[in-house]
Amino acid sequence: MTDAFSSSSEAVLHRGLDVTSETQTPSEDLVDRYQIRETCDFINNNGFQKVALQFPDEVLVDSVPIATEIERNTSAKLFILGDTSYGSCCVDEVAAEHVGADCIVHYGKSCLSPTTRLPLMYVFQKRPVDLEGCAAAFRELYPDTESHVVVLYDVNYSHVVDDLRAHLAPAYPNMVTSTLLLDHCHGNRAQQQLVDSGEGSDGEAVRLFGRRIVLKAGLGVLDYAVFFVGPEGATLRNFMMAWNRCPFSTFRPSVGIGRAERPSASRALMKRYYAIERAKDAGVVGILVGTLGVADYLEVIRQLKETVRRAGKKSYMFAMGKLNVAKLANFLEIDVFVLIACPENSLLDCSEFYKPVVTPFEMEVACNPDREWSEEYIIDFRHLLPGGRSHVPLANEQEAREEVDVSLITGALRTQGLSCDEATGPSSLVLRNQNLTVANTNSAASFLAGRSWQGLERKLGETPAVKAVKGRRGIAIAYEDEGKASG
Repeated sequence: MTDAFSSSSEAVLHRGLDVTSETQTPSEDLVDRYQIRETCDFINNNGFQKVALQFPDEVLVDSVPIATEIERNTSAKLFILGDTSYGSCCVDEVAAEHVGADCIVHYGKSCLSPTTRLPLMYVFQKRPVDLEGCAAAFRELYPDTESHVVVLYDVNYSHVVDDLRAHLAPAYPNMVTSTLLLDHCHGNRAQQQLVDSGEGSDGEAVRLFGRRIVLKAGLGVLDYAVFFVGPEGATLRNFMMAWNRCPFSTFRPSVGIGRAERPSASRALMKRYYAIERAKDAGVVGILVGTLGVADYLEVIRQLKETVRRAGKKSYMFAMGKLNVAKLANFLEIDVFVLIACPENSLLDCSEFYKPVVTPFEMEVACNPDREWSEEYIIDFRHLLPGGRSHVPLANEQEAREEVDVSLITGALRTQGLSCDEATGPSSLVLRNQNLTVANTNSAASFLAGRSWQGLERKLGETPAVKAVKGRRGIAIAYEDEGKASG
């Protein structure tokens, strides 16, 4: 077995890595599992000539057979989109537009975030489910047939919901099942509205995370328990955070076991509240653009920048694709990052990062005095925008003044909001005391000026011109001349 680090540059350059992937789906199962007939009808009925097929990494093994089968039944030119700039659950409209695609077919797991540019069709990879075992687990978890239960499910198990409802509905009259909000041809924007309405024959229709649930008349979400079909993951976590006062139970098809979930949302919410306190202490905020495909992402960026400015903080915007610890560690002057992403990718574990990464909702709690931390936890940033069900407008800027409170982390006094001088207009220099001392409010520039190393400098005209010389050969772990120098 070859070590990952070797003193020999030749060994490092030629070492091999074992890469595992899912087994390719048998050809006889492709048509049903990936809805190839429906996909061909979608393309032919709309006359699409260029079609982008977006695959997550775990489904790429089937991409060529799928494309070949679609090409055999349509006249469209197909493009396979593999790696995405952000999460694979989001529709990569930018990559599709680069090839001039007329529409996108998205495969695999999806966050169901609404898009704005291209017609779209979802193809969920159908995962097997033991229907009888799932129904039996439901009956065991809810022995009272009068229980009010909402049935939720991961998108990969949507194909069994009708059969599950047929098994359980006769015995459980108060059970309701969610439906996915799918808009294949972008013709019905009403499906994607965020404002809850009273439509439906029973009662209130609740829309959340691409799903619609019609509750019984006179009842709210808190009157229901939740039964989730699917694995542990972002979808289950988001619902448990949003409906943190509802009891949850799950059925995991991979192991065929149902269980009642422990109420762990309270501990998770306390961790998020700690991140909010860090955001209140922050002076410099980095806005991370974590999606280019979710509708209204530009609007929430503008709202965030204004909210941060009103709180007397500086903001800088970053677009860096998929996030990791090393990328964010390059920006030491940033005190806290706020991530604009789809609901599936919004909640990051901040323990690995050097600086906290919060959501737009948490940043608003930290910066908008009129928004209070309550039992409602908002993950979808579109709810925060004007017209959204949880929008809280900023106070009049002319009436806004500095507010002083005590940090729960440092115990020091901190100031929130614009000072009188800052509220009258933007300025890089602000008078701070009676001695006419001025302070530069460009926090990042001040931080950079105080660093011992400030990056590469051009020094035009200061460096003498010399002839090119032969450089070192090899890789950094073992240059070819290192052995001679040591000898």
